[in-house]
Amino acid sequence: MQLEMSLEGIAVVLLGEADASRQAVLRYRRAGAALAHFDSPGAFMAAVALPARPGLVAVVGCLSSSGKKADDGDWAPVLDHYRSAGVPIVREPAAGPRGHVTLAGGGPGSRGLLTVDAVEALRDADVVLFDRLAPWRELERLTTAQLIDVGKLPGHHKVPQTEINRLLVEHARAGANVVRLKGGDPFVFGRGGEEAAACAEAGVPVRIVSGISSSIAVPAAAGIPVTHREVSHCFTVISGHAPLTPAEHEHLAGLGAAGGTLVVLMGVANLPHLASGLRRAGLPLDTPLAVVERGHQAGQRTTVTELGRAEADTAACGNPAVIVIGEVVRLAGLGSHAAERSELRDLAASLLDA
Repeated sequence: MQLEMSLEGIAVVLLGEADASRQAVLRYRRAGAALAHFDSPGAFMAAVALPARPGLVAVVGCLSSSGKKADDGDWAPVLDHYRSAGVPIVREPAAGPRGHVTLAGGGPGSRGLLTVDAVEALRDADVVLFDRLAPWRELERLTTAQLIDVGKLPGHHKVPQTEINRLLVEHARAGANVVRLKGGDPFVFGRGGEEAAACAEAGVPVRIVSGISSSIAVPAAAGIPVTHREVSHCFTVISGHAPLTPAEHEHLAGLGAAGGTLVVLMGVANLPHLASGLRRAGLPLDTPLAVVERGHQAGQRTTVTELGRAEADTAACGNPAVIVIGEVVRLAGLGSHAAERSELRDLAASLLDA
């Protein structure tokens, strides 16, 4: 069971070794609690001014590996005292180990599409380096870590990749638990492999937390399945960052003509080049094409057209967006209440802009 409550002005006693409690201390202080932290039973017993009857007692790290209640150990007399007084007791996880990096996929930008592992990694982080396509607006609620914006814009990398690699290693070597939060999945056009290699070369332990790739999640937000029985039996994901060669256009056109779906990430700027190349390679002009902007976010919009009219009909489209090319686009809108969800997103966007 998970409960949310206001702790503003509530007396809270936090019990736990200092390093293991470092993030719990920040969480309770951020929540407004009047916090008394004791890092050992001896420190607790020696304290002069204790809350006579605190509103809450939190004990850190007294959990078994299975998540079940473990023996209270040296804290048992203290906890028994508060139990007998009827004070609620909650258990907090110990902070994660220092000096390592977690490359975490944040999905397409919606908090609801973060994985449980990603949420737990953020909760345990001391430093978070985040991208603009990750759910960065939610970070204040998800972590007490130092936040560093290393996001890239199309054609503008305010923090070069080499500098991001250096920051990951530097903070980990300084003893931080570092999370690199990326949009989508870190190993799908996310340079996660480069960052993992940089950490490995520096001797910094690194862990990978997979994320939901926008290549499937964003089309799904528009009700477009990337595969569908008797329509499309495969899909190919490509980066639209750079123009493709004639040979690449020919290969992709062949996949599309054979019943495959083409999904293009980061390709709005190069859509005219991509569309003209696919037409020259023989992909039919009436091949359905969709651009899904801001998938799973406020202001989501889907533009459906055909390959022959792609440039004219998508001229107003902008990033972030995912392009889908293939017969599955004719299924756009599948899923219950898809239109209502889109209208709600538009309403939310208008309220935020007001």
